[in-house]
Amino acid sequence: MWNQLQLFVSVIYCAATAIANNDVGNYSFSIDYENNQFLLDGKPFRYVSGSFHYFRAPKDNWRDILRKMRAAGLNAVTTYVEWSLHEPEPHQWVWDGDADLIQFIKTAEAEDLFVILRPGPYICAERDFGGLPYWLLKLYPDIKIRTKDERYIFFVERYIGKVLEKVKPLLRGNGGPVIKVQIENEYGSYYSCDDEYKSRLYEIFNRYVGNDAVLYTTDGPTSNMLRCGSIAGVYATIDFGVGTNVKEAFTVMRRFSPRGPLVNSEFYPGWLTHWGENQFQRVDAMAVRKTLNQMLLLNASVNFYMFYGGTNFGFSSGANIGNSYWPQTTSYDYDAPLNEAGEITPKYSIIRRVISKHLPIPNITISNEVLKESYGTVQMTPVLDLFTAESRELLGTPLVQYSEPPSFEYLGLSHWIALYEADMPNFENSDNLTLYSLVRDRALIYIDGKLEAALNRMNGEEIASVSIKSGQKIKFLVENLGRVNYGSESPEDFKGIFNVKLNDREINQWNVTGFKLSSLKAEQIKLENTVAEFGKLTNGPQISVGSFVVEGEPRVTYLNPSGWGKGVAYVNGNNLGRYWPSVGPQVTLYVPATFLKTGNNEVVLIELENIPTNRSIELQSEPILG
Repeated sequence: MWNQLQLFVSVIYCAATAIANNDVGNYSFSIDYENNQFLLDGKPFRYVSGSFHYFRAPKDNWRDILRKMRAAGLNAVTTYVEWSLHEPEPHQWVWDGDADLIQFIKTAEAEDLFVILRPGPYICAERDFGGLPYWLLKLYPDIKIRTKDERYIFFVERYIGKVLEKVKPLLRGNGGPVIKVQIENEYGSYYSCDDEYKSRLYEIFNRYVGNDAVLYTTDGPTSNMLRCGSIAGVYATIDFGVGTNVKEAFTVMRRFSPRGPLVNSEFYPGWLTHWGENQFQRVDAMAVRKTLNQMLLLNASVNFYMFYGGTNFGFSSGANIGNSYWPQTTSYDYDAPLNEAGEITPKYSIIRRVISKHLPIPNITISNEVLKESYGTVQMTPVLDLFTAESRELLGTPLVQYSEPPSFEYLGLSHWIALYEADMPNFENSDNLTLYSLVRDRALIYIDGKLEAALNRMNGEEIASVSIKSGQKIKFLVENLGRVNYGSESPEDFKGIFNVKLNDREINQWNVTGFKLSSLKAEQIKLENTVAEFGKLTNGPQISVGSFVVEGEPRVTYLNPSGWGKGVAYVNGNNLGRYWPSVGPQVTLYVPATFLKTGNNEVVLIELENIPTNRSIELQSEPILG
């Protein structure tokens, strides 16, 4: 009895102490406009945050990355939420595994980090279609995304509702770590400037968030961008990188947020890289130090974009468009303070020293050691030609006939490749015919099974001169290199071939096969005696398999496909992403340790263009990104 009484008194005392210390029931995050600051639970607060997108790293790696971010002095992490990841097909929701958003937020909280959430619906992020699901274009080919189009709004409201219902208990007003929620993303850079759309979004977000977190927008530091991107009743912030005049940029912000804290919602310590660029993009660490210190001296809150970049696994990378079409690389290392494998870089240490002058650095023990291994040469064996009937049956969608080539979206094909085939009509003269096609994004053209030409959107190519005879068969192997996520053209970026003509004559009968290859294991493939073709693959793509042994605990490695042409690599069924070493600048593909297992491991390559004579790849301990 006495022990029970002591326990009761102890519980009452602890509860009273917690209330006195403002630890229970008085959680909030708000803006103190009078004093130009944020208030966390009623007390002045400013954050230094880092962007880390949960979908760009395996779940097993989240905690280590988040801990290193906190150890650098950051007190918050910012992440996008990717609609296409969570709803890959209509009404098909995914919230587990690497898509476990709630676990990511809770892990951040466990590592003493607040969370800034950016659920879109459009996120840009150098992701396919800016994170929007491809099936919006399938359901409504004439849909106008990021506008008041009622069909778009219907699905947006459903998606945002799903996300925020899950997140609501984790908002700061409910005692959770989520302090801010962004509406849309850099809308001021978008052509439509649709005020009604913005108002509809505000209604949806405010319904779930209310006063439990701060709603905000971010745009580039120009009046035009902020005019179109800001939303009445929502706190307007800006983004900019090194080389920007900090005071001038914040002066522009003040035109739209006259009072409240200064905020740079995307400060760029690195930059993104596209296929075909001369080198991997880098940002000078000393310039980062200078601009960061200038902002912190002004008591600004800052979010690094990116603090950890990670990887565009699978077919998730997008493309920018302006004067040309530029798809982004598989690696999203971004020259960030934590590299693709999660290692601390010299830039990390420089940033930590700057932060330490303005905020307390927690006493956290971390290790910079990321265990890596060279597993050596892997001999690849050809097992299947992609154009065979067996391959189509195993890996493709049922062959269907069409009067004109359908888009990927019409086929229900979210990513990568489709095969379009047709018989040639009769021609009086078949020498040097001109083949015209609008290609989205790249097409290898085969005549009677032999590779004869290619068209590439990256180079603006739409016309090829071919020699073809009546009755011959033509194949277009069309590759989606990534739907546009940012740029000047219409964002409704359909994939496939369009307006195909030979000497102004249309081809009106097509057989089409789509290939769904998001994951692939050797056991899924019906092995056959494929003829080992070396050099240029004139008869179509080949699938090859190989294996290697991991002794002891698996370690990070990098797959080097030098000598191969262009394709996709899988390790133990995990899609590492696209490789294209002849174009670069990225050469190797990052292989997380969590993708490997002790004992035998398998590699599968789908190669489109070129097979080296040694028919091998290397698994090495260091990346080649430039």
